[in-house]
Amino acid sequence: MADMMWAGRFSKQVDDTVNAFNSSIAFDARMYKHDILGSIAHVTMLGDCGIIPKNDSLEIVRELENISADIQSGKLALDPSAEDIHMFIESELTKRIGDVGKKLHTARSRNDQVALDLRLYLRDEIKNIQHLIVDLINTVILIAEKHTQTVMPGYTHLQRAQPITFAHHLMAYVSMLLRDLQRLDDVYKRMNYCPLGCGALAGTTYKTDRHQTSRLLGFSAPMENSLDGVSDRDYCIELNCAISLIMTHLSRFSEEIILWCSWEFKFIELDDAFATGSSIMPQKKNPDVTELIRGKTGRVNGNLVTLLTMMKGLPLAYNKDMQEDKEAIFDSVDNVKLCLKTFTPMLASMRVIESNMRSAAAKGFINATDCADYLVKKGLPFRDAYKITGTLVALCIEKGLTLETLPLDEYRKMSELFTDDLYNAISLDTCVKERMSYGGPAPDAVAVQIQNAKKMLNDFIDCYE
Repeated sequence: MADMMWAGRFSKQVDDTVNAFNSSIAFDARMYKHDILGSIAHVTMLGDCGIIPKNDSLEIVRELENISADIQSGKLALDPSAEDIHMFIESELTKRIGDVGKKLHTARSRNDQVALDLRLYLRDEIKNIQHLIVDLINTVILIAEKHTQTVMPGYTHLQRAQPITFAHHLMAYVSMLLRDLQRLDDVYKRMNYCPLGCGALAGTTYKTDRHQTSRLLGFSAPMENSLDGVSDRDYCIELNCAISLIMTHLSRFSEEIILWCSWEFKFIELDDAFATGSSIMPQKKNPDVTELIRGKTGRVNGNLVTLLTMMKGLPLAYNKDMQEDKEAIFDSVDNVKLCLKTFTPMLASMRVIESNMRSAAAKGFINATDCADYLVKKGLPFRDAYKITGTLVALCIEKGLTLETLPLDEYRKMSELFTDDLYNAISLDTCVKERMSYGGPAPDAVAVQIQNAKKMLNDFIDCYE
């Protein structure tokens, strides 16, 4: 009982099961560096403001740095029976330098300490996630640059719809991932305010300098309201929401890869290093990586629901419910990083089967819109052209032909506007090349998309160098 910092108020020891239930060191130990950074900034401010002697402040800083180095090297093992990482470090500090170490917690509560550590930790993790997204974007762009001429069917309702290129399809995911980078940036900006000095909920009577600690820790400013400072977890929810969208994008991409590497599509083949086999069917090559990403997306979304539900009924200020924030957001961070680290090399090593993509594009009448547009460009109203083309498609299906193989005399039975130039107009290559509208699949239009994406990526990287 003597080890508990609040032991003076209680006459009976806490039940062992309650101690175990209350403990968080099993998952908050990962924040030890951030806890020590926050304590160094706090005690530096205490010394500079004359709240504790400057020599004591310097001694505490030196020993906190030693503790950090010892944990990092493995010389100091974390005590699994400690209540949390914050108390473990403070206890170790006091063990090493005695009563001077007890001055560290002056003008501070665990409430603002925990809030600070979590912001510092997640702030770093946002950067780590962004670096992984940048790697993935670069990988997708490299593949896209090789396939600006690779024709494939575009789909709606999972039905062949219009001809596009593989590069065009890939660049849609680049657009999503660039938005993910921007969203993480927005989360970072709103997260980057310092709760240190808010105390338990009502600040402190000591003449502290919250602007100094905020500055030392690289925050934009101190949080404006002490109640909000200790009880806000918007940043956890918002970060998990951004991660859920990243995972949603990875999951959609994964679903397409699962389809593409099936025998029914066979647009790509995954490298053996990123697939698994069957325990009973020797012919199988399973896309387990992408299936796991789909599954983990549900897990990350579940964490978002956990955070929202945890916070929805909490009165101000701190409540112990909020200890549940860490396992949820840590799990989401860990899983999105794991998925990005696995997905990128899987994508980089896959084999694109261009002939199968083109063969699929040649079927399904995906140039029907172009046939109708051919008539419109010769003066026929679109609705009339649409009806004629639909009739021709039905005729092709009846005769087992395609629009490219249907004889010209059959076309001319429907309209005399059809002439020999029709077949060039509805060829797959022409259909793709003529789609020059901004954002379209024409090679030149995709080249612009790639160029713009590279510029956005370079601008983003330049901001953080």
